[in-house]
Amino acid sequence: MKTGMLKRYSNFLVQYLRPLKRQVALLAVLIFAMIGLQLVNPQIIRYFIDTAMAAGTTGAQTTHLLWAAVIFIVAALILQGISVAATYVGEDIGWRATNQLRNDLALHCLSLDMTFHNSHTPGEMIERIDGDIIDIAVFFAQFILRVLGNVLLLFGVIVVLLWEDWRISGALAVYTVISLISFYYMRRIAIPFWEANRQAAADLFGFLEENLSGTEDIRASGAVNYVLRNLFKFSKARLEREIKGGNMEIWFGGMWFVLATLGQLVAFSAGYWQFRQGLITLGTVYLIVYYTDRILQPLNEITNQFQNVQKAAAGINRVEALYALTSKIQDQGEAKLNAGPLTVDFSDVTFGYVATEPVLHNISFELPRKQILGVLGRTGSGKTTLTRLLYRLYDPTAGNICLGASEQVDIRQMPVAELRGRIGMVTQDVQLFRATVRENLTFFNPEISDDRILAVIDELELREWVDRLPNGLDTELQAEGSSLSAGEAQLLAFTRVFLQDPGLVILDEASSRLDPATERLIERAVDKLLQNRTGIIVAHRLSTVQRADHILILQDGCIQEYGVREQLANDPTSRFHALLQTGLEEVLV
Repeated sequence: MKTGMLKRYSNFLVQYLRPLKRQVALLAVLIFAMIGLQLVNPQIIRYFIDTAMAAGTTGAQTTHLLWAAVIFIVAALILQGISVAATYVGEDIGWRATNQLRNDLALHCLSLDMTFHNSHTPGEMIERIDGDIIDIAVFFAQFILRVLGNVLLLFGVIVVLLWEDWRISGALAVYTVISLISFYYMRRIAIPFWEANRQAAADLFGFLEENLSGTEDIRASGAVNYVLRNLFKFSKARLEREIKGGNMEIWFGGMWFVLATLGQLVAFSAGYWQFRQGLITLGTVYLIVYYTDRILQPLNEITNQFQNVQKAAAGINRVEALYALTSKIQDQGEAKLNAGPLTVDFSDVTFGYVATEPVLHNISFELPRKQILGVLGRTGSGKTTLTRLLYRLYDPTAGNICLGASEQVDIRQMPVAELRGRIGMVTQDVQLFRATVRENLTFFNPEISDDRILAVIDELELREWVDRLPNGLDTELQAEGSSLSAGEAQLLAFTRVFLQDPGLVILDEASSRLDPATERLIERAVDKLLQNRTGIIVAHRLSTVQRADHILILQDGCIQEYGVREQLANDPTSRFHALLQTGLEEVLV
């Protein structure tokens, strides 16, 4: 194994095992106890055989035989108990360490910018964060116990045999080294196959997640056969890689058979020759055969674990590849914003999801504090992109975006958490979590009391909505298929933002697709939410932008018109005036 690779894997182990040092120390004690008993027990059997074979056995020798048998049985039972305990502790260490790895990896992926998430499906990420780490968990749980423990046992057997006969010990030492070198080179050949297998599994699960979530559209558009063909393609690719990985396992099995046969040949030949020469007793022959088997058994165990080591190595490589990715959104500023409504200033902002295909071109406007901006435009004109830049889900490729209460601050000079804590956003798609209404409202912040939640609900005149819930704030919601209607989910989202108390509120088509009764509740909530705050409303309907102080109309990523709403409405030459005359829904959709 290359020094750099060995260092990477050892650093990986140490990083996640260090917090579990007590459990690791306990496991080390159990492993050394197991090794000691496995080395001592055959000595008891040799004594038993040699004593039993001695001519003219006396009563005292019979007593010694009985005691030897009792000691052997007790030691064997203790060995089994220690083995069970070591397995339990090893599995516990493995899952504790990899659960922390899951947390760290998930947190790292969540910190990456949206460019990364747009190029990786949720299904693929589930496989990367969970599937790969399951293999690493097996590695963590088994490596110390099965691999490292058996390597120590091999060393112990060779040392004990050296005490018995240096020639047999030397022969088995050479045999062991040849075996381990053979396994190492097979491992190097096998790892790329398991990496390809993990990637094929990630591709398959990404495809399944994407298409299962769109089942209705697939059926309605008659694309079932197309999806099934692609499912066959991804499944076939995974099967081919599974077969290649399985072939490597077959090679390992064949290698083990050959090496096992050679080891047994060495043991029986050496033992027979020395016994015939009168150099050793029959008990010592048993000892040699037993210790040879003790060498073969660890080698067999190591061989069996090499598949897990290969999969874990592939998983570690893929985890490290994820860790190597850095977010384009660099959280390096320390600027703070004062409390209160915020001004918004776009200065020559250009942005494209693909560098060569800008979505926004040289956008410049300034929105004063406590003013409301209505953003209009056809689908694809860049309205939502504008709000994503403000929330710093992406950074502009050119230009600057500044916010301010008393003075303007470039949003790239602020901590991301500070920025997003001062901006509240409500969209038409509300994310619900598998938790209570209280937890969904507070985003799991225990510092927000029920009194504060209910005060906000009363202020937004939504107490009737809460009272209709089966268990009030304790009502359990489901992430999918929730009992809340789309309108109720929107009401929940407004309450979330109100609890956040931001200085800037962004409403991205938040009142679309609602029934009239719920829309009236939403409109009251909007009025309350925008009081003494700066607001940006992305809309398709006139009723939504009637409360706006300024109007911004986008077309093909450029500002077609920007100005005070009343002035634009009264200007017969303005685009907004034309929209008022013709009907916004007909012109912009």
